[in-house]
Amino acid sequence: MKTKITIITFFLFSVTNIFAQTKNVTVSGIIKDENNKTALPFVNVVLKTESNNTFVTGTITKDDGRFSIPNIKSGNYTIEVSMMGYKTKTQPLFIGNLSDFIDVATIEISENTNTLEEVTVTSKQNNISNKMDKKTFSVADNVAQSGGSVLQTMQNLPGITVQDGKVQLRGNDKITVLIDGKQTGLTGFGNQSGLDNIPASAIEKIEIINNPSAKYDANGNAGIINIIYKKNKKEGFNGKVGYTNGFGALWVRKENLPTIRKQYQLTPKVNPSISLNFKKNKINAFFQGDYLYTETLNKNEFTTRTYNNGEIINQQVKRNRNTHFVTTKAGIDWSINDNDLLTISGLFGTEKIIDNGDQPFFNQDLSQRKRLWQFLEDELKTTVMATALFQHKFQEAGHLYNIGLNYTFHREDEKYFFDNILPTSSGKDSFKLLSDEQVLDLNFDYVKPLKYGKIETGIKFRNRIIPTNMQFFPGQNSPLDASAGGEATYKELIPAVYGNYVFENKKIEAEIGLRVEYVGLQYDVNPNHPTYKSDGYNYTQPFPNVRLAYKINDANKISLFFNRRVDRPNEVDIRIFPKYDDAEIIKVGNPALRPQFTNSLELGYKKTWESGSFYSALYHRFANGTITRISSTIPNSNLIYAVFQNADKSFNTGLEIVLTQDITKWYSMNFNLNTYQNKIDGFTVSNKYPIVNSLFIDESKIVSGNAKWNNTFKIPKMFDAQLTAIYLAPDIIPQGKIASRFSLDFGIKKAIQKSKGEIFVNATNILNSMIVRKDIQGKNFNYTSSDYNETQVVRFGYSYKF
Repeated sequence: MKTKITIITFFLFSVTNIFAQTKNVTVSGIIKDENNKTALPFVNVVLKTESNNTFVTGTITKDDGRFSIPNIKSGNYTIEVSMMGYKTKTQPLFIGNLSDFIDVATIEISENTNTLEEVTVTSKQNNISNKMDKKTFSVADNVAQSGGSVLQTMQNLPGITVQDGKVQLRGNDKITVLIDGKQTGLTGFGNQSGLDNIPASAIEKIEIINNPSAKYDANGNAGIINIIYKKNKKEGFNGKVGYTNGFGALWVRKENLPTIRKQYQLTPKVNPSISLNFKKNKINAFFQGDYLYTETLNKNEFTTRTYNNGEIINQQVKRNRNTHFVTTKAGIDWSINDNDLLTISGLFGTEKIIDNGDQPFFNQDLSQRKRLWQFLEDELKTTVMATALFQHKFQEAGHLYNIGLNYTFHREDEKYFFDNILPTSSGKDSFKLLSDEQVLDLNFDYVKPLKYGKIETGIKFRNRIIPTNMQFFPGQNSPLDASAGGEATYKELIPAVYGNYVFENKKIEAEIGLRVEYVGLQYDVNPNHPTYKSDGYNYTQPFPNVRLAYKINDANKISLFFNRRVDRPNEVDIRIFPKYDDAEIIKVGNPALRPQFTNSLELGYKKTWESGSFYSALYHRFANGTITRISSTIPNSNLIYAVFQNADKSFNTGLEIVLTQDITKWYSMNFNLNTYQNKIDGFTVSNKYPIVNSLFIDESKIVSGNAKWNNTFKIPKMFDAQLTAIYLAPDIIPQGKIASRFSLDFGIKKAIQKSKGEIFVNATNILNSMIVRKDIQGKNFNYTSSDYNETQVVRFGYSYKF
């Protein structure tokens, strides 16, 4: 009995929540006379349940004989068509989960001399459960992380972990991040950046797509995260204003090594926001503005480095960061007529980062300081995005096409100054990087609803160019390599075409798609560069996706997914210019880097009941040419060079289990367990910078995972509270391991002013237990480190809707 209880307890605490995505299905068609094939107006169309013939909802046809019934939930129905002078006609109708629109095409009715009684039409709104390939999360529901950044909000979401400022899905950081369905300079094209500086107050919801269909770009083998900005469409003038304040680094977790400047304490967090909307007649205008100012102890890592010759170095990397982030988004929706909509919008973001840091190097017993490296990083990022979208709707509901044009300009202006203080001399070094990224996207998408699914097809064209210029200014005894500077230009051309077919009946769901992409990439390097030369690649590749599902009954469903995707090296991955991660670790790109192609399989099961749901997925990914950083040293130097390389094969196999349950009217909880094995086969590479250095990397393998437990409380007098526990198991990183981590977050909010206002307070990492510990095994060296950076933050705020 004890064993059974232990197993049951472990199971319950090994699963977490899936937030159900709901959507409304619209049923449409046209009614015609059977004899003369003319369209019939004012025909009664009634929807009834198949099992007991109970009336659900209904409508009447328009002048052109067409009808549309919105807000229908999944199930088995019959359509009953009736009109004075015609025979009543019924036919079965199945409504599933895969399409927002169902077109029953043409229904023909024949004349009858009998007179039919009038039908009274009413409506009732229902919801549909989400597909198993997408999960949607409302940012407003995440009370424990209110007032923070998008990155901080994601830490509480099922299946997501955050490591070194990067988001991972199921232990993999190869993710494509979208904003409103599009890639932008704010979050990077093909990579992820800036998530820690986008205020969560600007965001409506976050979508996680583990198995993207063919209509999405093929980049990002772990999946897609789509960040959706707030946008209101209520009639008249309305909006929302908010203000959040907070403090982090509430006390010193570990004292500095001797002789360096103080680390940040009681760091302020300020986030005012405003959202405005005006809708009248055919015009809907919107504006969203957010400002985020933070001071952060961004890094406070203590490292012990041991070399094969017996030398031991103790060091600290302390980084005090100031960030100013402004983002505004504005636009207008113009309903030209009932069928045509034109949306024009623009987004502007500016991010100013100032880093002041210290890195002392001591001997084993801290009796002698060998070196002190003090740095100032001044970085300004500017993003401008302009979007035009035209949508045409045909007469049938859901039958439409979109034409979109998107232009992005992203400038990275970075200056780096540091003092290199040695026992007998001091030097002042600096470098400057300027990068201007321009991206033009043009796409056409077409959707045609069917009676049992839909057809999607489209084309996309991307042209991307990134000229960069790096200038080095070395001082006395400088490790800077002035000859490695200069200019380089990244050019990328990607046309793509896709098709996707969706079918669904009472028992079977099928989604089959194919995307074909051509990629032409050229990286032009300054011909005087001492190591790297111009390089590039091109390919034409198919990227199929398949989803097959069997509905055992209304509450149980099994799905099988297959996906082929690619991870193309981003510009920063092949950027030839060395960049100092710290005084003795230098990160360098590699123009010879090539894409990694990944195939993934997933078997999923979902069960739903009135008060909750259970979801499980068994997945396996295998990649060729895995992209990773490889660190090495060269003779007579303590500098560590971390260079991007293509490893051999890698594998990611795991199980995700998700449970959500309403326990009582005032308490609900969700558990999430994600356990996986990461494995990278052994391989040999040659790091070319600063000199050719060949090395063999042993096979690395570990079983890891994470567990999250979200608890939500509905407290009397309009209080809502959330308590979240997060556990991250040990995991592998390039050439090493990262230890387990744990945190506990809490938040509470209260509706005031007749629910128009809201106040909240929350705290992250209450127990101050989140410490990042690493163990790295390099060639001729190894090191262990513990990062006591700022993770404990208290925030409070107020918002008001009008």
